[in-house]
Amino acid sequence: MIVKKRFENLFCAVLAISLVIALFGCATPKASSSGTPSAVSSVAQSAAESPAASSSQPSESASGSAGAADGSEGFVLLSDVIPDAIQEIRYYSTYNFVGARVDGYEEPCALLTKEAAAALKEASDEFKDMGYRLKIYDAYRPQMAVDHFVRWAEDLNDTAMKSYFYPDIDKNALFVMGYIDQKSGHSRGSSIDLTLFDMKTGKEVDMGGTFDYFGELSHPTYSKGLTDEQVQNRRTLREVMSRHSFQPIPTEWWHFDLTNEPYPDTYFNFPVSAESVAKN
Repeated sequence: MIVKKRFENLFCAVLAISLVIALFGCATPKASSSGTPSAVSSVAQSAAESPAASSSQPSESASGSAGAADGSEGFVLLSDVIPDAIQEIRYYSTYNFVGARVDGYEEPCALLTKEAAAALKEASDEFKDMGYRLKIYDAYRPQMAVDHFVRWAEDLNDTAMKSYFYPDIDKNALFVMGYIDQKSGHSRGSSIDLTLFDMKTGKEVDMGGTFDYFGELSHPTYSKGLTDEQVQNRRTLREVMSRHSFQPIPTEWWHFDLTNEPYPDTYFNFPVSAESVAKN
């Protein structure tokens, strides 16, 4: 009986110690292999303590940039590929339909995918044989710039540049008519806005219309009121660009898309600057 009693007392003592160890073990954060509290446990604890923290911050989709990617590995600085191309990056300046420097344009330089730049170099070489140089207005355009366009278009009171770029169109029709949209092919990195510069005259080639003019006059095949020379200049631009894998669009004589673009479903969002592609 004495032995049995001592055994029962020993068993109860061991059981009590085990319960104490288990209790303190649950209360102590689990340590990682480095001896510090687990990062996952810490994040979970923080989230539990501040359940409203995430809901107070705007999501990427709320900012209008859903689906935008930031990688620039497949891009190059166009001046490295076509050093004699003239660059007048309009969205870096204030002379554009917004009337201000557009978000994302940190430097007045043109960026393109490597594939688009190589194809454009071939077109440039042909134009050079004809006595022309390229003049670039825009190339890669970050999604943040497109978002800026959307915000501007939604502000119907801002019509400072109407007389220059959309004199015959009401601003509230820009979305409906397709001049402004939530996405742009430029953000995929293989679209280019350009014209020709005549090396003999030292002037831009007369295309019978200006860059970024919203209206029928900008349609590539529009001819009403244009001279034969202006119509031919537009045709020359289209034909040479088409021979080098760039296709025009129906509404802008200056705009061309690479036929087999490398990123057809990706809208990039890194800024326009030499630094963005410095390591490429």
